[in-house]
Amino acid sequence: MDESPRNLRTMLAEAKDHSELMVDLAYAALFFNDRDMAEEVDELKSDMLDRIHDMREICILAARTVREAEQMSSVLLVISAIERMSVAAVDVSRIVTHNLGIPPALLHDLAHAQEVSHRVRVRDDSAISHKSLEDLELPTEYSMRVVAIKRNSAWIIDPDGVEVILPDDILILRGSPDGIVGVRELSGAPAFEVPPSIEDVALTDLDRAVDVLVEMKDISEVAVGLAYSAILFSDRSLAAEVTHLEDRIDQMREHLEIWILRAASEVVDPSSLRGLLRFGGAAEDIGDAAQQLVWLIERDEELHPILQISLGESDEVVVRMPVANRSTIANKTISETNLEIETGFFLLAIRRSARYLYRPKGNTKILPDDELIAIGPGEGREYLAEICGYSYFQDEETGEIELVLTENL
Repeated sequence: MDESPRNLRTMLAEAKDHSELMVDLAYAALFFNDRDMAEEVDELKSDMLDRIHDMREICILAARTVREAEQMSSVLLVISAIERMSVAAVDVSRIVTHNLGIPPALLHDLAHAQEVSHRVRVRDDSAISHKSLEDLELPTEYSMRVVAIKRNSAWIIDPDGVEVILPDDILILRGSPDGIVGVRELSGAPAFEVPPSIEDVALTDLDRAVDVLVEMKDISEVAVGLAYSAILFSDRSLAAEVTHLEDRIDQMREHLEIWILRAASEVVDPSSLRGLLRFGGAAEDIGDAAQQLVWLIERDEELHPILQISLGESDEVVVRMPVANRSTIANKTISETNLEIETGFFLLAIRRSARYLYRPKGNTKILPDDELIAIGPGEGREYLAEICGYSYFQDEETGEIELVLTENL
């Protein structure tokens, strides 16, 4: 046993970030058919299992009374859900390492998912070379965040703002597909061509399977974001939305299996469809992990305070932001606000009166008194507050956040 001091709060935040990174790398490995990237997911799994073992050990040692044990059980439940997401990421990566096969139509549709993982190599004479990530402000300028850097044969996982980008670095990014063009121009990379769609009447059932797979991916990722939001804000209505999304994913998985079986009779080599089945199972597992995260919220059980603290310290933060009547985004559609590009925040849901609009489309109008549930980089919070009509203040000692209407300043 390692006797060095261990901070459970920090370990939880890092484990959450690393599990999300594993999912990002797995999807990127699939999209680019990159075996090295897929194998990196396997290596991250080994590190993650070590972290999970250590966190469970700390939880057991910390529980000295029945009350402490009850509180620590909530932490153990979250740790188990994080582990489940990590295993699902490995399942996706093994589509590449085990050559399970992916139809070109899926690669085309993945390029148009709500959030995408992308890879780009930095050229020597590019505008991005020899600059720090903090100076580049990619999350706020292009709604894309660097989640990993491959430098020579080594990986820099979850780089911080002071990391300087060097020529020939390979950046793994996560964010809105709308930001790909700008990031590639900055990097000096050639224009990205979306994999062509396959127009073939004979592949109708396969097309349906591909469409539902991409939607399962999007919904499962939104469910995870909402689940972390439910824990952070102790919000039972958000937890109920997560359960609803998980039920929907289960139904979609059933339809997916039927369409893949039908498509198998029309494909020369049905073994090429194995990757679709593996992908569907992984997306369902991620959705199940999201529901596991909110189980205690739905039961109105007491959560350990460390959960909310650690979620607030992760690289991507979840925020609730009210929309003031005179804000710049009030009465505009999401597309008109250009929210993701401007702030780097991905909109998970809108709370309107007593209900939630999850995965709101671009034509959804943001109304005064709406509350935005969004996930993104910590450095984008102040600007998000600004366009919602507030000034953002955080006490450096207590960490407490205060929003003040701009018109009252």
